[in-house]
Amino acid sequence: MKVKVNSLDNKLVDEINLKKDIFGIPFREDIIYRMIRYQNAKKQSGNHKTKVISEISGTTKKPFKQKGTGSARQGSKRSPQMRGGAVIFGPQVRSHAHKLPKKIKSLALKIALSKKYDDGKLKILSDVKLSKSKTSILKTKIKNLGIESALFISGKKVDNNFLLASRNIPNIDILSIEGLNVYAILKRDFLVLSIEALSSINDRFVKWRQHRTKEFLKFWDLQ
Repeated sequence: MKVKVNSLDNKLVDEINLKKDIFGIPFREDIIYRMIRYQNAKKQSGNHKTKVISEISGTTKKPFKQKGTGSARQGSKRSPQMRGGAVIFGPQVRSHAHKLPKKIKSLALKIALSKKYDDGKLKILSDVKLSKSKTSILKTKIKNLGIESALFISGKKVDNNFLLASRNIPNIDILSIEGLNVYAILKRDFLVLSIEALSSINDRFVKWRQHRTKEFLKFWDLQ
């Protein structure tokens, strides 16, 4: 799985091999669906709310006499059947987040990375940095790369000049390696990784595999 490493000026720098166990995973729509649903659920604010009867302002005096009015017996104007009264079983402030196994999150990220590679929409750059924060300069470089919609993944820190220059360019996002996620990858047409980002991705899955092995050995008391 060889890929070319270019500079931001689209000049060939090197060629590297991608790991098949990260960039060669078959596409599974069910896993991607679960991951996107998980991410979107976490983003929901969950601050929609209706008032319960204790939060309704108003008198607690009995609105009608017990008998002789021809109306049903009512105890309070704050009751849910009254106009302006409380809402029964209405939405309350809560978190919409739900749990998702770590192995599903890991697999979903691998599938998203593999999908970009299979579609020919993965580019590797030597770095994602600019000497000046000029939008016109970045636009020219992006045009030379032959992309219109892309997610750029830098190293541990995002280059400030690149960040400022990309703000006024539609459909161009940039994240640090810590911000890499499935939704952001699939949102844009191309995925552009720096060499540093690619190295961090490889290290992340190696560490995760080592942790899984350690937990397995600990569970079976094989250490």
